[in-house]
Amino acid sequence: MKNRLSRRNFLKSSFLSSSVMVMSGCSLFSITTPQETLRVLEDDLFPKAKALGINTSSYLHIVFHHSRISKAEKTYLKNGVKWLNEEAVKLHKTTYVKLLSTQREEVLQNFAKTAWGEDYLADVMNYLFEAMLGDPIYGGNTKEAGWKWLNFEGGQPRPKERYV
Repeated sequence: MKNRLSRRNFLKSSFLSSSVMVMSGCSLFSITTPQETLRVLEDDLFPKAKALGINTSSYLHIVFHHSRISKAEKTYLKNGVKWLNEEAVKLHKTTYVKLLSTQREEVLQNFAKTAWGEDYLADVMNYLFEAMLGDPIYGGNTKEAGWKWLNFEGGQPRPKERYV
């Protein structure tokens, strides 16, 4: 039983580090990881987060391991990384993380013109807001940084442990 649990934990923890194959036409263009792309995307969508001390990457890591987040939602987030990278390849012949900030902005503008791209970016933004506004126990709103930025006082009673 212990072996099975550790194998299960390994598979769960490897989701963000697993590869995403970026296709260009019918051929493989590149391989990247969701974590790498999401980290850059988070900075592009909410650049102030890092300066404020909001740890969006840590929060998304929790999301990908949360038992109440459906497998379909996790797959959707991972697929969005693939779609974003494919858009970057289509426009600039390289993956999203290798682009200059102005090129990434162009990719995001084109990506958001499609209904699915706009929906994907809205979902990622929702997670970023959860990271900023959630209780610090969840790892995103470190030292209440998001609350302090908005001059907000967290609700009471505060959680004593993660609801994960």
